[in-house]
Amino acid sequence: MSRTLTLISLSALLGACGMNPAGEVDGGAGGGTATGGGTAAMGGGSATGGGTATGGGSATGGGTSTGGGTSTGGGPATGGGSATGGGSATGGGSATGGGSATGGGSATGGGSATDGGTATGGGSATADAGTVVRFVAIGDTGKGNPDQSLVGASIGTVCAAQGCDFVVLLGDNFYPSGVTSTTDSQWQTAFVAPYATVNAPFYVALGNHDYGGEGLGYDFARGQNEIDYSAVNPKWRLPAFHYKWAISNVEFFVADTNRSMFAADSTMRSDFDTWIPGSSALWKIVFAHHPYKSNGKHGNAGSYDGVPFIPLVNGANVKSFVEARVCGRADFYITGHDHNNQWMQDTCSRSGSTLQTQLIVSGGAASTTPLEGNNPTYYESDELGFTYIVINGRSFTASFYDAQGVQRFTRTVTK
Repeated sequence: MSRTLTLISLSALLGACGMNPAGEVDGGAGGGTATGGGTAAMGGGSATGGGTATGGGSATGGGTSTGGGTSTGGGPATGGGSATGGGSATGGGSATGGGSATGGGSATGGGSATDGGTATGGGSATADAGTVVRFVAIGDTGKGNPDQSLVGASIGTVCAAQGCDFVVLLGDNFYPSGVTSTTDSQWQTAFVAPYATVNAPFYVALGNHDYGGEGLGYDFARGQNEIDYSAVNPKWRLPAFHYKWAISNVEFFVADTNRSMFAADSTMRSDFDTWIPGSSALWKIVFAHHPYKSNGKHGNAGSYDGVPFIPLVNGANVKSFVEARVCGRADFYITGHDHNNQWMQDTCSRSGSTLQTQLIVSGGAASTTPLEGNNPTYYESDELGFTYIVINGRSFTASFYDAQGVQRFTRTVTK
């Protein structure tokens, strides 16, 4: 939201601050899951939508899977391969698409949590320690415009050429005020159509626009609509307002920082107090909508939109959440909110920790806004684009691509 909108709408926000957000539901990662009714799982596998799974595999949409493979849309998979849309894979081959995480395991889930229940956090995938994890991070996508489709097509091309285990949506998935139901027309125009060529599941964070009010973010019931859509489309993975999942030696955590803006995140704070410190993963990555530091027009948490004196608006609650529960615990904090792409030189840590949490903003997937701040960066661009990340053992490489799929910058860190 713009600074003008922030100031005009301040009284509305202050009134919303006192409301009791409905249904604060939080997910945790689990092992094999069975969702969708009429499912069977043996040996730790997972089955969704009526499929059967044996020996650690997963099946979605009626498919069958054995020996650790995954199957979607009715196709069989054996020997660790994955198959989508009726195809078959054997001997470790994979044909990604619709919702499998490669590397020997599958990341299923996307079940919805309602009436105060708890949803498992998108499923977990176990793979060999040397498995390469590849994914795309994009934010502020939900315009349903030609620019979103252009970036989406380029993501599909890069993923087809280099591999993608999943895509992360970093919030503001639908403009201007989220979706009204699981049948809202925006599902087609701002999700299904723009990413038709991206054959990978989408893990989702919620942003202020997803919670209505044209970005004021106070309609907490509206965020539930995006959780409920997980039961409609297996490509969409949002099991709870905040959740976690793991692939190989990497654990991923999704935070709902719009709730932090309203200080309605007590359950999330409690979970993050145990989730990240309790993780044994080599890499720990946190995704959220609101940045800790940014050179975009929203700026740094604690002084968003040039309003340093009103905590409800300036992101002071986001700042405190990140400093207390992410800094010095996670390796990366990756966000959107500002419509541009940045890798900050500044990091954040905590007393007693030597870990420096690195900060990436990837919000230029459908529209752009200028870069106005002066935080030092390794890279920044106010052009359309996306971030492609590869984690291979002890190396983490983030590459920034423009809307045509041309790599503009890449950097690797090791541990």
